[in-house]
Amino acid sequence: MTVMSFLGAIGAAQREAMEADPRVIIMGEDVEANVYGTMGGKSRADKGDFLQMFGSDRIRNTPISEEVMVGAAAGAAMTGLRPIVDLSYSSFLYMAMDQFVNQVAKNRYMFGGQASLPVVFRSAMFYGLNTGAHHSDRPYPMFMNVPGLKIMVPATPTDAKGLLRTAIDMDDPVLSFEACLLWGLKEDVDEGEFRIPFGVARTVRAGTDVTIVAISTGVHVALQAAAKLEAEGISVEIIDPRTMVPLDSEAILNAVARTGRLVIVDPAHTTCGAAAEISAIVAEKAFDCLKAPIMRVTTPDTQIPFSPAIEKQLYPDAAKTIDAVRKVMAGRSRGAA
Repeated sequence: MTVMSFLGAIGAAQREAMEADPRVIIMGEDVEANVYGTMGGKSRADKGDFLQMFGSDRIRNTPISEEVMVGAAAGAAMTGLRPIVDLSYSSFLYMAMDQFVNQVAKNRYMFGGQASLPVVFRSAMFYGLNTGAHHSDRPYPMFMNVPGLKIMVPATPTDAKGLLRTAIDMDDPVLSFEACLLWGLKEDVDEGEFRIPFGVARTVRAGTDVTIVAISTGVHVALQAAAKLEAEGISVEIIDPRTMVPLDSEAILNAVARTGRLVIVDPAHTTCGAAAEISAIVAEKAFDCLKAPIMRVTTPDTQIPFSPAIEKQLYPDAAKTIDAVRKVMAGRSRGAA
């Protein structure tokens, strides 16, 4: 075990994959110049080592065109390579929606399984960092609506490394959404190779009174809330789905069956969000287990302002989560007098 940051764990996963498989390449805007960061190096001096180790054929700069990056990566994947594409801001994915929706997501099906698409698209969610409306999006719910794509949203360095290694090995396209607010988060991470399977949620914290399903930075918000609620005698269970597609609905349903109450903490927008989908699954399949209405702690359906003071108020935080938990705890059991 060694202490790794979130970004360092991503770099370690990429280095391991490139060392293990010559088909793995990295593509993106100016990645050659920024490879020390992309590859999880400790300093700019590491840049030369990475370039010497893997060469410019495997660390490839692309034009400043998301359509080119995504389209070229799809073609490369279909012809035998395993690209990792660094798309920088997650809002840049919109520039290549035709490639994502009509090519990347559909081509394996359209070719009758004769071609696979082993490609990973990494993007950073810069919300909470005063980057304004264009760069603060959290678009993973939008892509949950596109069949053919797998989606990971890691919340810890360990999950970032393990999920990314799994993603690189897959023969399906994977979108990785990484919150920049977590980049500096550090923890002990296994230095060796390991993989975390998609579709397997993590129980972050055991509890008996209420379940919180938390996504991305919402996991850390939920932990803060749970610590304060414990002082009030409220036992909080926290579930981190880790991957949104496939979603471990069984783990969520089992958790709700244990506690009878559900709060979802999701930094994405409210309408048609991941929290809405999780709510629908529980309402359809575990309604009889609920002792109170489901509550969502999400970001309002509004553009993100540049003002730091205003922006901070929009996202889920511990206070909003505590308020939601108190409300579900106060809700009467169905059928009670």
